[in-house]
Amino acid sequence: MAGQSSKGQFKAKTTAEQMVTVLEQMGHSLTSRMTSAQRSNMKLYVIVPLCVLFTITQQISLSEKCVCEFAQSEKTFPHDKLERVQDAASDCNSNLMPQKTIELESLLLGLDRRLPVLEKDVSMLEKEDDGELYGVLSLYVIENEMTEIKELIDKLNSTRLEQEHVTATTTQQLQDLREEMQELETFDTMQVVKRQQANQRLKRDLEQCKNGLHPTHQPTKPPHGTCPYGQFLNISEPRVYTAGEYPGSYKYGAWGRDPKPEAGKESWYWRVILTSSNRYAHYVRFYSTLSSLIIGVSVPGNVQIHPSNPTTNTIQGPNNVLYGGALYYNCYNKDAVCRFNLTSKIVTTLDLPKGTRYNAKGNFCNLEECYQCTDLDLATDESGVWVVYTTTQDFGNLVLSKVEEDEPPKLRQTWRTSVFKQAVTNTFMACGVLYATRYVNQEVEEIFYSFNPVTGEERFNVGIFMKKLAPNIQALNYSPVDQMLHAYCDSYMVSYKVQFELLDNQS
Repeated sequence: MAGQSSKGQFKAKTTAEQMVTVLEQMGHSLTSRMTSAQRSNMKLYVIVPLCVLFTITQQISLSEKCVCEFAQSEKTFPHDKLERVQDAASDCNSNLMPQKTIELESLLLGLDRRLPVLEKDVSMLEKEDDGELYGVLSLYVIENEMTEIKELIDKLNSTRLEQEHVTATTTQQLQDLREEMQELETFDTMQVVKRQQANQRLKRDLEQCKNGLHPTHQPTKPPHGTCPYGQFLNISEPRVYTAGEYPGSYKYGAWGRDPKPEAGKESWYWRVILTSSNRYAHYVRFYSTLSSLIIGVSVPGNVQIHPSNPTTNTIQGPNNVLYGGALYYNCYNKDAVCRFNLTSKIVTTLDLPKGTRYNAKGNFCNLEECYQCTDLDLATDESGVWVVYTTTQDFGNLVLSKVEEDEPPKLRQTWRTSVFKQAVTNTFMACGVLYATRYVNQEVEEIFYSFNPVTGEERFNVGIFMKKLAPNIQALNYSPVDQMLHAYCDSYMVSYKVQFELLDNQS
């Protein structure tokens, strides 16, 4: 039937074309014999039959249509289920954050350090109890220690129960995800996913093969000075992670230990919180032990520099250190270092060289923003106190000066570097060597630069990477007491163990 229809359509079209040709020949013959008026009338008689023929031809073409039906043999891909699987996978990732594991480890570490202290105090009481005032005071101390340990255990138990709940929930979610992914794989009839997985395995094997043929060389080691521990090699994973008593509050601050503590304060930790506009503070807070800091119990409490804030000689910026029973910091609204004696409560000042940038004109910066009021960075190491800053004469490059512990404090010697301060996020001193960090991404910070004042050597390829638990690090302090690097990260306190490599003559 379709064939007959096509033949009929072709025949009609041919007939129409022949008629048009005949009419054209007749028109030429007639018009050669007519006047102009007759020619105009003749055009109308020719156009009308042509329009009729065109209409007939169009009706014949449109009346015959070919309709095709397409039937899909494969099942429709469930895009909504794939979106649900992606959302569930994102939830699992948010539940399995490393901060939660490190928080549990920090609590265990605090308990591990606290129990031997309690055992020692109980043993001393048993040996030296006189049944009078000494015994009463010792019992009071032990009672306080047991209260702190109980609070630490309670927090540890609550954290453990929370972790167990998260683990059980996540396990079930992973099982559900596995089943749903297996169901989604049935839609991959052309085995595209399997081929991609095979290609990834081949690429991984190829990379391993290349690395085996061309092993990577160890990076150049930094010059060795007078460090008693050897060469700075690396830093550990985060050891301590806690928000203390103010979770999520007070983004800027600093914390650490006194490298030269007063008698009886060897186990104390300190913390400075910038409570006013993330710029200013007027007190330093103390904790008797690491476990007290972790659970947020401040004993003996705050030591106030001034009742109001900010005002003359109060703290400006987060880059503070404690050394020899005194807090060193950037004086409020001055290009100077303040030293606050915790015993006498007296503030002495050390004016920095003319042209020193202050009041947020020489900050540390990352890729997107600068850390406010970080013009001066105080640092401690085995040899004492240092200050890092920049001046207009040095065009923004880092300047390092050694601070003498005189009364009042003085600058002993100054060194100039070729690293631009605003290309740096933080600095710290370790074993007489200056180290600088830079922002890589929200999870990683790099110790990329070092300067040895003894040899004058600068290195821009240190290449030690720090795993961060918050996007920004506002302050870094090295503690020579236990070789820990204390970081203040968006209101959280994090610490890393500095790893040294002993030289042959030290082993």
